Amino acid sequence: MYRRQCTQQLEFSDFYLPFSGHLDPENRWIQLTRLVPWQLAEEIYHEDLCEDSGAPIVPARTALGALLVKERLGLTDRETVEAIQENPYLQFFIGLEEFTPDKPFDASLMVDFRKRFGEEGMRRIALASVPQSETSGEGDQPSSADAPPDRAAHRASDSAEQPNRGQLIVDATCAPADIRYPTDVSLLNEAREKTDALIDSLHEPLVGQQPRPRTYRVKARRQFVAFVRQKKPGRNKIRQAKRQQLGCLQRNLQAIDRLLVHPGALPLARFSRRQYKDLLVCRELYRQQQQMYDQCTQRVDDRIVSIHQPHVRPIKRGKAGRDTEFGAKLSASVVDGFAFVDRLSWDNYNESQDLIGQIERYQERFGFYPESVHVDQIYRTRENRAYCQQRGIRMSGPPLGRPPHTVSREAKRQAAADEAIRNQVEGKFGQAKRRFGLGRVMAKLAGTSTAQILLTFLMMNLERALQLLFFVLVWLAPRWLTTVPRHSPRHHQPDQRRLSPA
Repeated sequence: MYRRQCTQQLEFSDFYLPFSGHLDPENRWIQLTRLVPWQLAEEIYHEDLCEDSGAPIVPARTALGALLVKERLGLTDRETVEAIQENPYLQFFIGLEEFTPDKPFDASLMVDFRKRFGEEGMRRIALASVPQSETSGEGDQPSSADAPPDRAAHRASDSAEQPNRGQLIVDATCAPADIRYPTDVSLLNEAREKTDALIDSLHEPLVGQQPRPRTYRVKARRQFVAFVRQKKPGRNKIRQAKRQQLGCLQRNLQAIDRLLVHPGALPLARFSRRQYKDLLVCRELYRQQQQMYDQCTQRVDDRIVSIHQPHVRPIKRGKAGRDTEFGAKLSASVVDGFAFVDRLSWDNYNESQDLIGQIERYQERFGFYPESVHVDQIYRTRENRAYCQQRGIRMSGPPLGRPPHTVSREAKRQAAADEAIRNQVEGKFGQAKRRFGLGRVMAKLAGTSTAQILLTFLMMNLERALQLLFFVLVWLAPRWLTTVPRHSPRHHQPDQRRLSPA
């Protein structure tokens, strides 16, 4: 049944506020507040600050809380500030004492928040956010990474006597950066346009005194547009377009060198940081592209694929439909549903070399070695197998050598179970890329991008801890037995419930 409402729009004064104007203690943001290590964030945030001089900055809880809100809701920096301004639960989460309709801070400060916490700070916060009772099975005993040196050494010495426990799941992935798909011709054209702008800035004091250096920018632009309009240009066409753009870029760089030594031109010290960075990147890009053109190759060390983000490197993954990704490569380990980033690099590397370090880091965190390690084919090297066999760790996957003709039913069942366990790390990567921002890192700087990637794993660990907290409250809380007295159908009365401990 549908009951038609008389008024479609309520007046503002008629809007009802539940809970007598107070916040609901069962709200998800209230529950999440109890899981974030705010005190550790306070120590990391104020490590390099002076308490006696200088203007006060945004508190650490506000900074970290805003970053978590942005990551959990998938918002931009401006949308995050607006969401906090409108929502009292978010204002409580970032540490405000009362609701205010004003903006808590400017959206541009979000970049400073990522810089101040940094990569190492995010690692420490992510490790502290993992409940040790779920990973180590030893109650609230802290890990050796956070314990004092003497206690950590004592736990490390006792780890050899303790039996192996737990499962370690290891894999690597790439966090793509927010750049367009790079091609050599498009990069050279972009570098040519930026050097044209630098020539205009250098020649500005000489306007009216001597003519501007000729760059043939209109002709170069027409050549690039004509090349782009070709649907499937052949190898010769691509090489011709690269030669044209390389010639224009070389001419521009030579003109910049002449203007830099000219006494009347704009001095290099007057350049902004972005202009100086663009000049250095364009020079290195020209050197790399000219080397590849002369050697007729498509590979060069530390290849630049973006002028705005020169730290981004191509990562060969060998995946179907996307064999090359452009971003940071990271090695992650999953223990009891919690993910840890063990290595993060902008250069490509072989992830099989990280397995021994990840196992040792597992021992430092929990005080014992894992019972089994679940990895894919690339990790099953002879060195890694010998290391695991020496410490009594079972490695998933078939043994080395020629496969046997007959495989027992127990071996097949064990292989299927190991593969199902290893899928947990793939699920973590899928959650990070689909639910959170790991699928496309929007930060532009190398340091802020690294902090953003680690923030994604911090938020996933908090979500996991929140699920465990809900499980404890719902399923492991003391249950009460409900008894209903019997009544005759004629004299039916409301149920009278008597509570008694189960």
